[in-house]
Amino acid sequence: MTGKTPWKKRAQKLRVPVGTALGVVFLIFMHPSVRSLWVGGVLTVAGALTRLWAAGHIEKSVRLARSGPYAYTRNPLYLGSFFMALGVILAGQGYWLLPFFAIFFLGFYLPVMRAEEQDLQNLYGDDFLEYSRRVPLFFPSHKAAGYPYVNFLWSRVRKNREHRNLITLIPVEIILILRLFFHEFLARIFHGVL
Repeated sequence: MTGKTPWKKRAQKLRVPVGTALGVVFLIFMHPSVRSLWVGGVLTVAGALTRLWAAGHIEKSVRLARSGPYAYTRNPLYLGSFFMALGVILAGQGYWLLPFFAIFFLGFYLPVMRAEEQDLQNLYGDDFLEYSRRVPLFFPSHKAAGYPYVNFLWSRVRKNREHRNLITLIPVEIILILRLFFHEFLARIFHGVL
């Protein structure tokens, strides 16, 4: 062992602070329209609901989650995050930011998924290997894998602190709406002056 921490493990610790910093920078360059807020909002809400659905099914280190969204993708929480971020970028018409978002997502989330896969394999062994053969890593299958259904529980959502992600969306959306109104206000002022 060389003493170096593999990128997969470092990415697990850095993805949230780096993602937050990028999100703040991205918000600075956004210029939403009413239409873009609706289009992006739909994707953002879909991502948030996917994360909520996943959080109600997962019991970390207790059992292997295979029901609900986990019957379609092994990483519904990250899929939800992907759509939330994509929705915010589209809501703010930050289209030129999409390549940076793709690089960030591939550079951080793919290694994190791989690191977590190794942890799950160590924890659940053959059960996880069988599950990983039946359910895709990220992009969902059109058909559920057919595992026994485990009920969605709000107590799991709270335990997994998913409400924090939903609460974070509120100021982001408010900022985008305020930017739209501020932009329209300035446009009216300068249009009236000219």
